[in-house]
Parts: sequence; structure tokens; C-alpha cells
Amino acid sequence: MTAAQSPASGAQHPGQGWRVARRVGFWFIIVLILFYTLFPFYWAFNTSLKNENEVFATAYLFSQNPSLRNYELVFQNERFVRGLFNSTLVAGGSTILALGVGSFAAYALGRLKFRGRLLMLYAVLAMTMFPQISILSGLFSIVRDLGLFGSLSSLVVTYPLITLPFTVWTLTTFFKGLPSELEQAALVDGATGFQTFYMILLPLTAPALVTTGLLSFISAWNEYLFALTFTTINPSAQTVPVAIALFSGQVQRQDPIAEVMAASVIVTIPLILLVLYFQRRIVEGLTAGAVKG
Repeated sequence: MTAAQSPASGAQHPGQGWRVARRVGFWFIIVLILFYTLFPFYWAFNTSLKNENEVFATAYLFSQNPSLRNYELVFQNERFVRGLFNSTLVAGGSTILALGVGSFAAYALGRLKFRGRLLMLYAVLAMTMFPQISILSGLFSIVRDLGLFGSLSSLVVTYPLITLPFTVWTLTTFFKGLPSELEQAALVDGATGFQTFYMILLPLTAPALVTTGLLSFISAWNEYLFALTFTTINPSAQTVPVAIALFSGQVQRQDPIAEVMAASVIVTIPLILLVLYFQRRIVEGLTAGAVKG
């Protein structure tokens, strides 16, 4: 009996091969996605380590003579360093403005009952359908009439037009998901409507605030069209994407590809660090904001 059962015990389960194939296929897709998303960044970093002769020579997967000379030249460029400072101010200011206005609007659209609320919510969402170039001429006239043309204030005021609709829509969804018992308990304890908003509900939306704030910051950091248009007469107010686009070679007709790649790597690193840092904050916010029944 034991001898008859031994072959059966060593036989492979019919579904085991299918599970292995699914696992291999899953990891193959993961590796393919990682390669698709990370290889462009690697190639930019690899190109930033090359000299001018290597850039225009036969391409290799690894730089033959890696050097940090391009990074030194980038940091010696006053326009680039000033652009980093300007981008930090503009992206930070526009993000704070979008979160401040967006949180109030999302609270009203998510928690208050009034006629036309759904129509207004869809109107906010419809604002994301218009490309930047379609509203550029109107914004140009407004910025010029307000006397903001050529200043950083013009970017801080106009960037929320890009980030605010997404912020309002995302925060509205979070406010809708909060239990109504929280507001009722706060009102019973004597809190006003505004106190209920900023002391009870707003802290619970920390994950949404971090997520939308981070995406708004990235969008403002990478924005190019408005920055180029509204600061064209004042180079000292240009942001880092414009500064990189206007890079010029050390000699006439030189195309500083390696320096542009080095600058691109530099401006990408802060965004990566922000994502890695706030990823932990999002998890902490979700845990701290959980409502126990």
C-alpha cells in the first residue's frame, strides 16, 4: 500500500504549474513596467555623466568616462540656481493657496446641502478639460491689467487654475466619506461650524491634503507654458523649467545636451525625495485618522 501511494505523493498538483506561470507572468509585467518608467531617468543620468564627444558618439549603456563636470557647470549657471529658488517659492505658494481655497470649497461641496451643489462640482471638474493654451490669452490680459506681468506673483496667482480643480474634487470625496456623527458630536459639545471644520474634519483629511498637495507641488514645479509667457520680460523671475530650456552652450552653436540632462536630474531628485517622505506620512495619516466604531 505504501509503495502504491508513493508515486501519487510525488506527483505534481494539476494547478501548481498554472500558479507558477501566473506568478512568473506577474513579475515579468512588474519588471517590464519598472524598466519602462525608470530607464528614461537612468538614460538621462547616464547622459549627464558624458562629455560632449561621448554624447554625439556611439551610445553605450554605461558611460565610458563618467564625470561630474556637467553638474559643476549647471550649478555655476546663475540663471539655473535662481530658477531653483523661484520654482520653490512659486510651487510652495501656489500649493498652499490651492490647499487653502480647495479645502473650504471641498467642505462646502462635500458636507453642506444646497441647491446646485452637484452642478457646481461638475463645473469644477469641467475646468480640467481645457488645455492651458486655450486660456493663456485671457490670463495674459488679466495678469497685465493687475500689474503682475514679469513677477513671481503672476505664477502664484495663475497656477491654482491648474491645481485647484483636482484639489477640490479629491478633497470633496474625502469629506463625503467622513462619518456625520463626528459633526453631530462636535455640535453637541458646543463647537461652531468653523471649529468643526478645522479642528475635527480637516485633520482627518490629512492623507488627502498630503496627496493633493504633493501633486499640486509637482504640477507647479514642472509647469512651463505660463512661466515662459508671464516672465519673458524678467529673466530673474523665471522658474527652473524655463531656465533649463534656455540653456546655451559655452561656444556658439553648441547644443549643451549633457548639461540639460544634468539639470533635469537635479530638479527631479527633490520630487523623488518628497514622494518617498510623504509616502510614509500618508500611511501615518490613514492610521491616525481611522474612526473606531
